[in-house]
Amino acid sequence: MIWYTLLLLAVAAERAAELVVARRNAAWTLARAGVEYGRGHYPVMVVLHTALLACCLLEPVLAHRPFLPALGWPMLALAVLAQALRWWCITTLGPYWNTRVIVVPGARLVGAGPYRFMHHPNYVAVVVEIAALPLVHSAWLTAAAFTIANTALLTVRVRCENTALTQALPA
Repeated sequence: MIWYTLLLLAVAAERAAELVVARRNAAWTLARAGVEYGRGHYPVMVVLHTALLACCLLEPVLAHRPFLPALGWPMLALAVLAQALRWWCITTLGPYWNTRVIVVPGARLVGAGPYRFMHHPNYVAVVVEIAALPLVHSAWLTAAAFTIANTALLTVRVRCENTALTQALPA
């Protein structure tokens, strides 16, 4: 359980690094007349992602979930791949990447990196991570509950982002 706790602390540190990048990028986009969309769902997203990490830690302890190597190792690999995809998205979008939906009117849609293959690759990373990270230590209730909650949140988030991009970017 110690190594799983260290993994969750590493993910929390990675999230803190994301927030540093996001704040810097938010300042950059807002300085270029960026417009923010979807402020109402952002606090829900913060709570969901924070609670996920807490529940990943709590469920294995409180429900006495064992580490099952046949499940845990593949889920760890998926969680690591999700992180790699997330950072590929972050580096591809550069200063346009953010945890908020901020769009600079008139900017071009990015079509490089993982965006060559799909519209929202960062959300693929989020979906995989939310399912896989709890299952590294058999926290199946956390995986199920947060996958359902994240599906509802992403329905709102993707709709918001698509609307923002349609309104702000050239055709």
